[in-house]
Amino acid sequence: MATKIRLQRHGRKGYAYYPIVIADSRAPRDGRFIERIGSYNPNTNPATISLDFDRALYWVEVGAQPTDTVRSILSREGVMMMKHLRVGVKKGAFTEEEAQRKFEEWKATRTKATDAAKAKLNAAAEADAKARFDAEVEKNRLKGEEVAKKKAEKLAAEEAAAKAALEAEAAAQEGAEAEAAPAE
Repeated sequence: MATKIRLQRHGRKGYAYYPIVIADSRAPRDGRFIERIGSYNPNTNPATISLDFDRALYWVEVGAQPTDTVRSILSREGVMMMKHLRVGVKKGAFTEEEAQRKFEEWKATRTKATDAAKAKLNAAAEADAKARFDAEVEKNRLKGEEVAKKKAEKLAAEEAAAKAALEAEAAAQEGAEAEAAPAE
C-alpha cells in the first residue's frame, strides 16, 4: 500500500483549513485516512501549523510520501531536517548527540528568523495604526478649525444684523422725535 502524507480540505467556501493526514494514495482526498498528525490553517497571519512531530517523523522514515505542500510544511517544522540528520547517523557520518545539537541550532536559527518576521509585521501594523491615528487627529483639527471659522462668521453676521437693527431703531426713534418736536 502506497501511503501519502497529505491535506484534507475542511471548512466553508473561502475559509478552508486542512488536517494533515496519513492516507492510502488511492483513498479520496477528504475520505478515509490512517492517522491524523496535525493541521494547517492558512487563514491566520502567519499561517497556523500544529503538528505531531514524532508521528510525522515516523511516517516519513517508514516511507510515506508527502505532497508538495505538506513537504514544505514538514520542512518548515523541521521534520525533513531531522530525517536527514538521522540518515547521517545511520551512515555513521556523525553521532546522535551531534545530530541533536545540529537540529537544536537549526531550530534556534529558525525560531529567531520567525520571531524577527513576526516583530517586523507587528512593527508595520503599529506604524500603520499610528499613521492612521495621526491622520485622524489632523482631520479632526482641520474640521474643528472649519467649524470655528463658520461659527465666527455666523456670530459676526449676527452682530452686524443686531447693530444694523439697533441703528435702524435709533434712526426710527430720532425720526419719531423729529416729527414730534415741530408739532409742539
